[in-house]
Amino acid sequence: MPELPEVEVVRRGLERWVAHRTVADTEVRHPRAVRRHPAGPDDFAHRLKGQRLGVPARRGKYLWLPLEDTHQAVLAHLGMSGQLLVQPHATPDEKHLRIRVRFADAVDTELRFVDQRTFGGLSLHDTGPHGLPDVIAHIARDPLDPLFDDEAFHQALRRKRTTVKRALLDQSLISGVGNIYADEALWRSRLHYERPTAGFTRPRTTELLGHVRDVMNEALAVGGTSFDSLYVNVNGESGYFDRSLDAYGREGLPCRRCGTPMRRRAWMNRSSYYCPNCQRPPRARP
Repeated sequence: MPELPEVEVVRRGLERWVAHRTVADTEVRHPRAVRRHPAGPDDFAHRLKGQRLGVPARRGKYLWLPLEDTHQAVLAHLGMSGQLLVQPHATPDEKHLRIRVRFADAVDTELRFVDQRTFGGLSLHDTGPHGLPDVIAHIARDPLDPLFDDEAFHQALRRKRTTVKRALLDQSLISGVGNIYADEALWRSRLHYERPTAGFTRPRTTELLGHVRDVMNEALAVGGTSFDSLYVNVNGESGYFDRSLDAYGREGLPCRRCGTPMRRRAWMNRSSYYCPNCQRPPRARP
């Protein structure tokens, strides 16, 4: 699934092409694409008509388009294969086009939601005092958020008594980090994914957060990580941070630091990639 850098790339594209435009009409071509909008496709399209979209916002992996004249927002779930594309009207419809949004003040382009696997979708939600959709109010700030509290995160790590990769993927502790960037940050930190967090010192937490931020900023600079055509920006272009990955997907290849063959282990219905020499597993307790 797309992680913070990929979602932020999409958000920036939407800010350029969609912000402050007025919706002329919305066409829902597949009901599953609005299944999180309980009132159904017709209501979703009706309530968007005439609305002026604000500046797109993001928290972690979650992206939304605020409606400027209401306390509501369109929340986008990209899921496994969701894409928000800005396309000229004349562009042929994509095979898996699910929603089309036309604008009254953009005669040449439209917004399309394309989703091959139909796990994602768009939905309309009320927003709180800070513009955050109510359904994601429980999501923690992400490490690139200026208001992210490093000390609070450190204390939460020690209280949680979990392992470090589980903590990085816990969206109630820190948002936006998924499997790819967790493995990358742990490799840079020389931490095994099963290292307990209860014994983390402040310097250790600070170092880990620094590597999380570094790897995400580096990915952002090159458009994120695209292993296939499903992860693209609003213009349909793929990112290429996959060329710079040090851990994820490198099973059997030499560690870029010590030369030891990288390993992959099944972990929580996912895979963890690590160097057995640089990232030694924690000692088993007696």
